[in-house]
Amino acid sequence: MIRRVFVDTDVILDLLLARQPFYPAATELFLLIQNEQVEAWSSPLVFSNLFYILRKALSAPEAIAALRKLRLLVRLLSVDERTTDLALASSFTDFEDAIQYYAAVSGNLDALITRNKQDFRAAKLPILTAAECVASLQSDAH
Repeated sequence: MIRRVFVDTDVILDLLLARQPFYPAATELFLLIQNEQVEAWSSPLVFSNLFYILRKALSAPEAIAALRKLRLLVRLLSVDERTTDLALASSFTDFEDAIQYYAAVSGNLDALITRNKQDFRAAKLPILTAAECVASLQSDAH
């Protein structure tokens, strides 16, 4: 049963920037998080990336305000030496994805939620889109 998930940058941006056609699934996922049906985790690296990207669409104070609201819903995993070493030794082609993946693994999470599943081919942890995660949770509820 999926209850503790790592939420990647792209899914959060789909929500915060209402990016279609992914916005509805991201909204459904975050409603489940808000209603405490799912425990959401991310990393400080995601927050840094979010600020950088949001600042292009919003003012810096608006971006910080959005991240403060997000932080009320999302817990953060540490990115430490072990996580970095595992990422460096991995077969991931995208180093940032490797860091996110190994942070999720070290946090004993149930899945990693992203829109770029192909970037996580080497993963042993379930890799789901927001829509797949929501569908899985809804089928578990029935």
